[in-house]
Amino acid sequence: MLNGIRHDPVRRGLLLGGAAASLSACHRAAPTVASSAGRLNPAATLAGAVDGPWRTPRDRARDRWRHPLESLSFWGVRPGATVIEVWPGAGWYTEILAPFLATTGGVLYAAQFPPDTPAARAVVEAYSRKLAANPGLYGRVHLTSFGAASGPLAPAASADVVLFKGNLHDWMRGGFADKAFHDALQALKPGGVLGVEQHRAPPGGAQDVLATSGYVQEAYVKQMAKDAGFVFDKASEINANPLDDHNHPFGVWTLPPTRASAASGKPPNPFFNHGRYDAIGESDRMTLRFLKPR
Repeated sequence: MLNGIRHDPVRRGLLLGGAAASLSACHRAAPTVASSAGRLNPAATLAGAVDGPWRTPRDRARDRWRHPLESLSFWGVRPGATVIEVWPGAGWYTEILAPFLATTGGVLYAAQFPPDTPAARAVVEAYSRKLAANPGLYGRVHLTSFGAASGPLAPAASADVVLFKGNLHDWMRGGFADKAFHDALQALKPGGVLGVEQHRAPPGGAQDVLATSGYVQEAYVKQMAKDAGFVFDKASEINANPLDDHNHPFGVWTLPPTRASAASGKPPNPFFNHGRYDAIGESDRMTLRFLKPR
């Protein structure tokens, strides 16, 4: 899944095209952050960056489900940190992280989609253009990539925090989820944090190794992290949603923000009743924190 959309050629193309359009709109709307005497730059704190006037109403509407301030604080993102955001896509979290880190003397690495398709290249190029067009807001974001054959996320032992934000099921389907954990371990400093947000499957039973519903068992994620060399630190219910019964006709993508109305690769069903699923809201998600051993 790329930022909430199923990972298949048809929907991936639709997503990436939409992401490029969203990036273009954000570029037109984003103001430059400027400090002035007696007034604090809003991006000087995480709370200020979350409330930043450059964030679009559409992005802000998801805060009630994604809880960016609470999540980033839980993962230990602090002023001056070096952070790696894996698969930022159109940049929902980048809009918060880049201004905050640029203002506080930190560093952001964006490990984007591998540019192996025209649609993926379009998103990466649009993302890069947006950042380059407003250096006063975003500072310098170091662009790398992550995929089955990618190189390092960032220089070895350079990062304080690596963030996986709802894409583990894509990597499981692609057969490179284990690589994601190993790459994160190599990039982190000793004692550094791996933060994970992921659609959470109910416990018990066997995990679908392809995660075709988009949901992954928390115990399975913890085992993948342990196998890579991480130590589990703690979990939070910040992004839990008790209304999500995990039983939807088109997997997690039936829920907002995707609101799928037909099986993958099929045209949308104009008669599908979204009401029940819209009432649930976004998915039930685990929020985990792992440490690289010292």
